[in-house]
Amino acid sequence: MSEHPFSAETDVPANTGRRTSRPVRNMLLMIPALVLVAALAAGGFLWHLAWTFDSSTKTITNALPEARPEKGAAAGDSQNILLMGTDTRDPASSDARSDTMMLVHIPGDRSGVYVMSIMRDTWVEIPGYGEQKINAAMALGGVSLTVDTVQTLFDIPVDHVAIIDFEGFQGLTDALGGVTLNNDIAFQSEGDHGEYFAAGPITVKRESALKYVRERYAFTDGDYQRVKNQQAFLSGVVSGVLNTQTLTNPVKISNIVGEISPYLSVDEDLDAAAAGALAVSLRSVRSGDVHMFTLPNAGVGTSSDGQSIVVPDYAAIAEIGTALDSDDLADYVRSAAPRN
Repeated sequence: MSEHPFSAETDVPANTGRRTSRPVRNMLLMIPALVLVAALAAGGFLWHLAWTFDSSTKTITNALPEARPEKGAAAGDSQNILLMGTDTRDPASSDARSDTMMLVHIPGDRSGVYVMSIMRDTWVEIPGYGEQKINAAMALGGVSLTVDTVQTLFDIPVDHVAIIDFEGFQGLTDALGGVTLNNDIAFQSEGDHGEYFAAGPITVKRESALKYVRERYAFTDGDYQRVKNQQAFLSGVVSGVLNTQTLTNPVKISNIVGEISPYLSVDEDLDAAAAGALAVSLRSVRSGDVHMFTLPNAGVGTSSDGQSIVVPDYAAIAEIGTALDSDDLADYVRSAAPRN
């Protein structure tokens, strides 16, 4: 019997081959098990997020009117989402008002997100009611009429609508550990519990966030500055969500969804599956890819019945409608440089 320490056939130590192959084999058997556990954990996490979203959000029945402008072929897979902010949990209630209105455009190539604020006093044609301030549409005919008014204004279809009760901002700021934003001008909010907001980078939490986005009486230009502040707050939220620390933290993501969902009302088609698919398609978008601007207008004026209104810039509205229909809002933003 040979005393050579290696087997002639395997060229491995003859007396240790069995001991070294067993841990290797066990490790190989563990790999698919670990993958399965990871997949189950991820699946359970996603199921939890979906369940939280679907069970907590309020569904708005018949939010999207049956009659809608035809989507142009050039619009492709782009999406238009009407985002509104209110001070009521129930957008169908008789006292519902939309003091914040933004049209969110998501290009077909998912290269970014474009958020256009529409001043609440913009004088527009409300289908069936003649010319009114655009925020009157909610009181006159609910969410469906508001969507119809925006579709009529730009002659484009709205794919989804989402309404957030401002109270949800409190929990959202908690979930993010505060929202850091760049405040345009220093101001003191009105009321018995007014708060001072310094100019420059500031961090707002809970009640401070509500005071910040609601305030308009402290400004000489009223709603104009309030819209800018709302955009600044939203930019801060986007930056807080679309960063590595948040996106790689399942607990933080779960907290965000859990905090905001109870204050969110959506159309019947915007369930967790649709929202999740949209989120996945935007996975490469970062805060620098989110562009915010305000629908250009011709200044403040007076309506024929004596109301103070924001006069629409019909040329800009037509250009934006064309850009939305051709999925080329990015080019419009670059060339027209709308003012905030």
